Amino acid sequence: MNSTVESWLTKSREELDEIYRNAEPGNIPTGDTKGTAILAGSIFAKVVALFVGLYGWQGKVFDVFCPGGKAGLLVNKITALSLTFIVAKVYRDLSWLDGKDTIVIDYSTTSFFAKAIRDEIREIEPGVYLGKVWWGKKRILDFALTKSNAE
Repeated sequence: MNSTVESWLTKSREELDEIYRNAEPGNIPTGDTKGTAILAGSIFAKVVALFVGLYGWQGKVFDVFCPGGKAGLLVNKITALSLTFIVAKVYRDLSWLDGKDTIVIDYSTTSFFAKAIRDEIREIEPGVYLGKVWWGKKRILDFALTKSNAE
């Protein structure tokens, strides 16, 4: 696991929000990323991250298709077999957390099961993204995405 992501597993939601607020969106990722679920502020954050990473969600595969990397699609890697499904649109918009520019992962028109979900990510360091998960307008979770060259 990336050392930055590992340090996030010990932080509170407020500390992660501060890191997110102080970051620029960065570039929309391309290709395969490793995902880490972050149960902010919990003494079980490391166990949850390990369990979810082994048996649930492993990350996202981005396929940017618009010129200049302004928008695209992604699929999530799910289950211990890293099966790819649950498609989302990816584009830049304003964050629901702080109203500043962010990268949005939008399931509202691409997934029956996840249509109430919206993710937002910002690049904290090259190839390392901090994300926020929204269910409707309610924040439910934080997560990290790491490009393989940032491990």
